[in-house]
Amino acid sequence: MSEQAESTARLRVVVADDQAAVREPLAAVLGLAEDIDVVAAAADGGEVLAAVAAGPVDVVLMDLRMPVMDGIEATRRLTEEYPEVAVVVLTTFADDESILGALGAGARGYLTKNAGRQDITRAIRAAGAGQSVLDREVQNRLLATARAKAPAPGPAGQPLPDDLTPREREVLALIGQGLSNRGIAEKLFISEATVKTHINNLFAKSHIHDRAEAVRRAIGAGLA
Repeated sequence: MSEQAESTARLRVVVADDQAAVREPLAAVLGLAEDIDVVAAAADGGEVLAAVAAGPVDVVLMDLRMPVMDGIEATRRLTEEYPEVAVVVLTTFADDESILGALGAGARGYLTKNAGRQDITRAIRAAGAGQSVLDREVQNRLLATARAKAPAPGPAGQPLPDDLTPREREVLALIGQGLSNRGIAEKLFISEATVKTHINNLFAKSHIHDRAEAVRRAIGAGLA
């Protein structure tokens, strides 16, 4: 691979957290990944927007509770002004208001600070590829919220398309149960790459835009 091609393949990441004791070590650790360049570190949402404007940036790793401009507002602004930039939230908060606020603002991923380095780098890579990654705790909260609000399965729910394969329905059911791609792969004895293919296919057929919507559709269809 040429030097130019190798450089193009690297993800340009901004790390945003108001605490230097978190921001600086995190940026240093992520910078060790062979396919990630940490191009800026930001202490608030305003600095995030400035870093993205100076760009180019592929992914922002975003804290939620920051001064000047919080992470949800910064995510909303990025989604409106720089839709090509993916946001992955990394926060200590996993309450419904924070999760739904961030995902509603356009975040592609949501992790708690219990996540390990591998989980964070995996989420950054997924977001850079246009995929969504949710922390298991976050998936469980979304699942509980969706179950509380979902209508009873049946005609009232939005039907799934007839051309879903049995395997795609099985994968959707497992998403509805809160399993990650790795968990689905282990459950079905298939590779994570195959799981991603099934998810991409069922999302396209069902017009599902993200994992949170997939959970709601699975519950509405009586699969979870």
